[in-house]
Amino acid sequence: MKKYFFLLLILVLTSIYYFLRNPMGVNKNSSLISINKTEFGTLKNGTVVHKYTLENKIGTKVSIITYGGIITNLKTFNKLGELEDIVLGYSSLEEYIKENPYFGAIVGRYGNRISKGKFSISGKEYNLARNNGQNHLHGGNIGFDKVIWDATTQIDKNSASLILSYTSGDMEEGYPGNLETRVIYTLNNENSIEVLYEAITDKSTIINLTQHSYFNLSGNFSESILDHEVKINANAFLPVDETLIPTGEIVNVECTPFDFREFKRIGKDINLENEQLIIGNGYDHCWVLNDYGTMRFVAAAYHSRSGRFLEVYSDEPGMQFYSGNFLDGTLPRRDEGYYGNRSGFCFETQHYPNSPNNKEFPSVMLEPNDLYTSKTTFNFSIK
Repeated sequence: MKKYFFLLLILVLTSIYYFLRNPMGVNKNSSLISINKTEFGTLKNGTVVHKYTLENKIGTKVSIITYGGIITNLKTFNKLGELEDIVLGYSSLEEYIKENPYFGAIVGRYGNRISKGKFSISGKEYNLARNNGQNHLHGGNIGFDKVIWDATTQIDKNSASLILSYTSGDMEEGYPGNLETRVIYTLNNENSIEVLYEAITDKSTIINLTQHSYFNLSGNFSESILDHEVKINANAFLPVDETLIPTGEIVNVECTPFDFREFKRIGKDINLENEQLIIGNGYDHCWVLNDYGTMRFVAAAYHSRSGRFLEVYSDEPGMQFYSGNFLDGTLPRRDEGYYGNRSGFCFETQHYPNSPNNKEFPSVMLEPNDLYTSKTTFNFSIK
């Protein structure tokens, strides 16, 4: 009897130990890190689009399709141990093709806007599609968000990676040079998603890649993101003109609605009578991140009811913080209903908008034989 008593006592103490280490009730060792490949749909030309789902030991899952390198789903646990999607997206390929405000996509060759769709290299002018009023936006009519990426995978005991490759031909969408691009998504057991961008060119060109996921940490897409608290490691931002092109000024955030140096609800100042907020219909601006040149903390978001906490680290000089101002209730959610105004926000780490036309901004030039590289990491936890 004593033997069984002590065995029972050990089991009880072990259960208490693991509960205290993991109060959410999530079995962190329930499965090995894995990658699952399925078919997501077929294009009209017969090309099959595949979906890759990466899952870590904690149970976090991220799904990415070869069309646009789009993150279609990102499922993380809340403080009650419930696994929920926290990025906006669609349930079918047809919806992504029909109308997509860059949900979850890889954006390139140039993320954000270029004034009047023009830039020059060594005195030669290049003309791009004007697909955003009079300006060029996010790579043009068929940017990196609308092409098919080749995919390979790599996995070890601590991480799973999806390696996406695409070669953009010389003068594709008006950009010079054959650009060989690689984007590597890596999910690890520390509950981080790393996005590594690499590219080489055979002709002088410009490049500015980013990731365009819309987050809603509540896991409930019928809710707005105005109750999320955000922090941005930036002392300045770039004001824009009426077409959302930077004026060239770099303005200190102090005493403005753009001061997120300490955690602040997105909705706290968003409706103030401020010229820049009126122009952007809310936040749709690039912040000048502190300590450019290093991989450092750049932003965070927290949702108190779910407990979800997102931290972003990057080596980029800027970050476009977009509060989903142009979501208008016409795009269908994966569940019933439609994505309402400000139902998602974006943290787009990148170089500044219109950099090719502003010599004062960090350069976006890529020369032959040079390697373009950029890295951003999204860390997920519960607070």
